[in-house]
Amino acid sequence: MQLTQQIKIRASPAQELVLQALSERCRLIYNFALRERKEAFEQNIKGINYIKQQNDLPQLKNKFPEYSWVYSKVLQYTLRTLDADFKSFFALNKKGDKNAKPPKFKGKKFFTTMVHNQSGFKAGNGWLELSHKHQHKTKLRFIIPKKFAFSKIYQVSIYKKYDEYFLSICYNKSEQAFQDNQQYQAFDLGIIKQTAVNLHGKFREFANQRPDKYWQKPTEELQSRRDHCRKFSRKWHLLDGIHNKCKTKLASQQKDFQHKLSRKIIDSTKANTIIIGELSPKQMCKTGKHKKGLHRALQNTGNIGRMIGFLTYKAKLAGKRIVEISERGTSKRCCTCGKEQDMPLEKREYLCDCGNRIDRDRNSAINIMLRYLSQNGLWTSYWQFASNLRQTGLTIVSHSQEALTSKCQTF
Repeated sequence: MQLTQQIKIRASPAQELVLQALSERCRLIYNFALRERKEAFEQNIKGINYIKQQNDLPQLKNKFPEYSWVYSKVLQYTLRTLDADFKSFFALNKKGDKNAKPPKFKGKKFFTTMVHNQSGFKAGNGWLELSHKHQHKTKLRFIIPKKFAFSKIYQVSIYKKYDEYFLSICYNKSEQAFQDNQQYQAFDLGIIKQTAVNLHGKFREFANQRPDKYWQKPTEELQSRRDHCRKFSRKWHLLDGIHNKCKTKLASQQKDFQHKLSRKIIDSTKANTIIIGELSPKQMCKTGKHKKGLHRALQNTGNIGRMIGFLTYKAKLAGKRIVEISERGTSKRCCTCGKEQDMPLEKREYLCDCGNRIDRDRNSAINIMLRYLSQNGLWTSYWQFASNLRQTGLTIVSHSQEALTSKCQTF
């Protein structure tokens, strides 16, 4: 199993000079390739793609020797990044996303991430060195903390964020084999809390931390003060730096909480199969108007997709699996009678004409569990789950409310 570890490094002035020179060559390669593609599109010239531009690199190095400073695979990966940017734009545009925009030229102050894929780096006991042929001959050797021990490294990337340098190391880590213990637990991932239900009909809730509520006021005040300063003045740079630090601390706290919460979820459940619903915060923000507070909560409580990624890889390491299924209609459908009603996000309790009164997140978690069991033909577990819920006072029908047409995805 491949995992990625980010490590903060300290570069000397000489190393920083070399890194800036190498990054500038990658930036120019990206911009030149982008201009070539745009001109080919305007003039209706075909055949300008990643393969063609990659094959032109040796000729470019002969004409401009300074591009030989950069390791060959780093330049190739820069072109591959441009190709991936175009493919992403075309895919989003095909789906009708009006916010999709084509790749743009990188400015002079942009530090291009340099990716060393499978080669171009050397690792030792507590250090890692990147290859280059810059004329200064300065070694790009960086100290790695002893707590990080990598058995096999596949890829090393170096990037810059808020005037600090980081290494992103992709390495191999062994995982346990999955064993189905016939135990299942369904999760409804939300903004306020994560709600879980198992086959025994027992619920468990994990509240989400909201560090964004603490950082919202100081960041808005700093942004307001900065916007009243002359742009790029000394005071503007001072306030901008403090504002960036506040945003960085907020992001770090959210990521740290998601790491701890995902570890707690995986370790606390006896079920080896964990079912979660697919969520699209982007689409949730598009529905409804004049809900600024709701949109802020959706975007500022941490990336839900990142949370699913944390759950997925930690489950694999523990010998478990994450199954992601469509949760379309699970909040609107009554878990007792199957009728549907509109459930805006601010409505936290589900009230049905059949007499069912339940928390909306618990109702959704039950429907996710019923949907998974019925779609996969696990009728023994389905009836066991329905029977256990009846003992808690919920009257669950003994037949499936779900058609076997929806798809589920296993990770």
